[in-house]
Amino acid sequence: MAFKQLALVAFVALTLGACEEDRYRGSARHHIPIPSATYTLMAEKGMSKDQPVLIRSYKKESELEVWKRKPNGQYALLKTYPMCRWSGQLGPKTREGDRMAPEGFYAIGPGQMNPNSSYYVSFNMGYPNAYDRSHGRTGSLLMVHGACSSAGCYSMTDDQIGEIYALVREAHNAGQKAVQMQALPFRMTPENLAKHRLDSNIAFWKNLKEGTDYFEVTGDEPQVGVNGGRYVFNGNGNGSVVQAVQQKRHQDEMQVAALVAKGTPAIKLIYDDGDQHSSFKTALVSGGSDSLNRSVSWASRDVGISRPDALTVGPQVVVLDDKGKAKATVRAQSADNEAVLAAVSAAAEPQVAKVEASKVEPNKTGSIRAEASKSEGAKSESAKPAAATAATQLAKVQPGAAAPAPVAAESQIGSFGTASEESQPFYRRALSFVPLIGGSQPTEQAAAPVASVVPSVPTNVRAPLPPRRADGLRTTYLDRPAAAFASQPAIR
Repeated sequence: MAFKQLALVAFVALTLGACEEDRYRGSARHHIPIPSATYTLMAEKGMSKDQPVLIRSYKKESELEVWKRKPNGQYALLKTYPMCRWSGQLGPKTREGDRMAPEGFYAIGPGQMNPNSSYYVSFNMGYPNAYDRSHGRTGSLLMVHGACSSAGCYSMTDDQIGEIYALVREAHNAGQKAVQMQALPFRMTPENLAKHRLDSNIAFWKNLKEGTDYFEVTGDEPQVGVNGGRYVFNGNGNGSVVQAVQQKRHQDEMQVAALVAKGTPAIKLIYDDGDQHSSFKTALVSGGSDSLNRSVSWASRDVGISRPDALTVGPQVVVLDDKGKAKATVRAQSADNEAVLAAVSAAAEPQVAKVEASKVEPNKTGSIRAEASKSEGAKSESAKPAAATAATQLAKVQPGAAAPAPVAAESQIGSFGTASEESQPFYRRALSFVPLIGGSQPTEQAAAPVASVVPSVPTNVRAPLPPRRADGLRTTYLDRPAAAFASQPAIR
């Protein structure tokens, strides 16, 4: 009897669990509730479900924030969500099919909400907006959705997008005509601006910062317009507010100049294909893509984790010279500031050793004499242009649309302290043929330092599998083309 009762309890528990999972599938997804824990959080912060919402996303940090307006009229951060997937590179989307997730200021109205999405629920960002159209940019159906897969969208877990969708829906229902989404390449900190100061997109990013500065100074969303191919914010605006925003901008620029003077390198990040938050990357490495897919996209169409092989390493860091030209490339563990600086520092060590060695020479008696006076003179001379450059570097680039600057390919750049084959003396190149006539194999040159958060060749990321195995388990797809779903009516 006791065994039968235990079996009955287990059966009921499984049934309730299955019902809970299926509760907001199909047409019911439009009514996804705000989780009770989020209601509690709103109450603690003096917010309600009916107050306006604002969204901010950051590619490099792989995070999405939801802000809500409080009774005093100012926005406050409600919650930060780790992003499961975004694709492409830092920088704006320019054309259909480039896999780039948009950057800019977008407005999400009730008509852009999609409860019938193939990726659980979603909303259309509104790309291309007036700014994008003024630059001739193309693309469509750029969404924030579930299913940890992206070909130009911002992808959250199904649970996350359900919650975000519900927050935006309730704000719409309470009268908010459009929810502003500030889609940014990274948090607009002096540290990020210093490192990316010579990126070809810096003028565009400085234009975006004008709007984010207003938001951070006033706590209110900026009114956004487009004029002359640039974003403009709040027209003339209130005089004191304009002054406060300008003061913040000046302070940030002074901090950037100080960081440059201290030696912060100018870099460009190149991703294999976008990124994801470190929490998901850890889960991907430890459990494999199928396991992560099952845990984060339980209600989406089964498309798997897009290009998981691109997520197991950090981005390439292209180190730029004072003219914005690439001079070296190194692989970082991740896009985190500390990891990027560590990779650049490790790459510079061979070059530093080489330069220090060139500062000593044998004297007439055969001993080694250090040329201290030459070294100190060089340091004093180099300090002058460095300080001048630090004070004016950002001022040279005016906000607005920026033309891409050429970046040499990694194979053409080489590593710090590594000479190309053509620059080697003739006798050394000749010795490379010694093995052909029975000599010993010459020692290979050390490659540029490479550090990754996981092994460069992952062993737990599975190859593409059929749509469903015989045992009914979900499987992984690696970027199936859009044509594979052309017959299905649901959209992202």
